[in-house]
Amino acid sequence: MIRIGIAGYGNLGKGVEAAVANAPDMELVAVFTRRDPAGVKLRTPGVPVVPYADLASYQGKIDVIVNCGGSATDLPETTPAIASLFHVIDSFDTHAKVPEHFARVNDAAEKSGKVAIISVGWDPGLFSLNRLYMNAVLPNGSDYTFWGRGVSQGHSDAIRRIEGVLDARQYTVPVPAALERVRAGENPTLSVREKHTRECYVVAKEGADLARIEREIKTMPNYFADYDTMVTFISMEELREKHMGIPHGGCVIRTGKTGMNLETNQSIEYKLQLESNPEFTGSVLAAYARAAYKLGQMGPAMSGCKTVFDIAPAWLMPTDGAALRAHML
Repeated sequence: MIRIGIAGYGNLGKGVEAAVANAPDMELVAVFTRRDPAGVKLRTPGVPVVPYADLASYQGKIDVIVNCGGSATDLPETTPAIASLFHVIDSFDTHAKVPEHFARVNDAAEKSGKVAIISVGWDPGLFSLNRLYMNAVLPNGSDYTFWGRGVSQGHSDAIRRIEGVLDARQYTVPVPAALERVRAGENPTLSVREKHTRECYVVAKEGADLARIEREIKTMPNYFADYDTMVTFISMEELREKHMGIPHGGCVIRTGKTGMNLETNQSIEYKLQLESNPEFTGSVLAAYARAAYKLGQMGPAMSGCKTVFDIAPAWLMPTDGAALRAHML
């Protein structure tokens, strides 16, 4: 059994817990939290909740740590720290900062002889893989990615970290006209602002400066500054009544041309429709935790930081190559 630890027990941590519980080759050993462990109730019986400060004491007891912190301020610090002790997976999703994050994690993992896989999820993650496959197959073409309508966990977390914010939900919404033009084969050139809008529902602390909060949201680089963003302040009661679900989804499309004179139109589309973003993302993380374990078993030569581009598809599965060839090829 692959021994799994979860760092952080928010929505994503709970999603990983569910995926591990349903994996035939995994067991959950411990959940690490910065909260008071006495106040954290797991759904997996018999698994301890451990202070994050005691994580190092589990060396030799855990094979892979799934780091479930937020991309804005947590993962850039904690994933390199964990990589110095354990094989580790994270879902870092700030696309513009992936190279910087990769370099820091790679340095820590190479020094410790551990395997780290970053930016695992569906975008970045599965959508990234599909963009790669699509570009390899249709080198003469254009990529389009549309997200939502759905709740972005990373963007919601970024809003919650603003001073004066109690809670928030951020919805990413495709612009229908842009999606229709792409599917019609027009190959339009679209800015990020033309493809998506962002809806933010924010619960502010009593007496907070609402104008400042709205300004900080709309000008936040890498998250909101490049989009038409709507900020609506609501009560905690309204948020709990109308915005407690975490649906998401989207599609990645490549339109291109083949033939000797590039006269033939082709299109590839990969689509997700998710009732629970964190449960789905947790399932992706669990699959890549399996790959990290397999890489770790190959020895120090495989150490360092990886992304989904570096992982062989067969390493994601609990079955062997013969079974895959017999049933999936």
